[in-house]
Amino acid sequence: MPTDAFQGGYRAVPATGALLLCRAEPESVALLAPLLRERMAITHAGERWTVLVPEGSPWRGSGTGGEPVDRVLTGWASALAVGSSWPVLALWWDADRVGYTLASGFRRPVAYVWLASGTPAGEAEAMHTFAARLGLDPVLDVQALDGLTAVDSDADGQARMRGLIAVLTRAGVALPAGLVPGESAERLLEAAAGVPGGVRWVEGAGWREAVRAESGPGETGGGGGGLGVWVPGSGDPRARWLGMVQVGVGVPVTVWGIWRRSAGWVAAGALLLAHGALGMAYEGVRGRG
Repeated sequence: MPTDAFQGGYRAVPATGALLLCRAEPESVALLAPLLRERMAITHAGERWTVLVPEGSPWRGSGTGGEPVDRVLTGWASALAVGSSWPVLALWWDADRVGYTLASGFRRPVAYVWLASGTPAGEAEAMHTFAARLGLDPVLDVQALDGLTAVDSDADGQARMRGLIAVLTRAGVALPAGLVPGESAERLLEAAAGVPGGVRWVEGAGWREAVRAESGPGETGGGGGGLGVWVPGSGDPRARWLGMVQVGVGVPVTVWGIWRRSAGWVAAGALLLAHGALGMAYEGVRGRG
């Protein structure tokens, strides 16, 4: 067993890591992932699910200026969710806590946290919102999630996360072998590189490169790849209005991220500004044509 793995709820060597689960195909996710400006591996994680494995540079300096992993992942999940039509689930862990953040569209993200010992440290109602937004079974799945919020001296943080993933498997999630919550970012990347069937790599390109990459599909099919009206050139009359909304929201989000020195929220703001500006410009050209 790796020395940085969970051992009875505690670690000999603290490990910090995260996974991003998107309810979309890798082709759609790969269009937006470069806007996060982080090196990531992208691969299938079950039927209509994709997992992104980040390198983890924003939080590697923990204690020496690094950013808390939960804050980074909340910003990233929000950035991907507001730029798409599918939900994004961030799973994260560090030496003291484990937890998740679910982002979907412009709605407020829902999150839950456990201490590394397995002690619940969140609101039980968050689990019900989580289930509703993912369309989980309102009886069986909600009962299982409620069990994760109950005190259990035999369940550490890793066990809680395994229980959460077990519920997600009934929604189609199937994490590739080796992508185990509790491992470090380095070990997760190594596991992702060996996933059968291949893996895509995002090298943290700037938003201009990402915009160029995603403008192609919009030219050919009116919002293909599951991006819908969020993609410039979709032909939807709401595209220009949505672009204006994204720019309006992106400015304060970016300022907030800079003020908080949060790489995740800066990425969210940059994504909104990029999508909004591109959408307004493209639909303006279409209107004049």
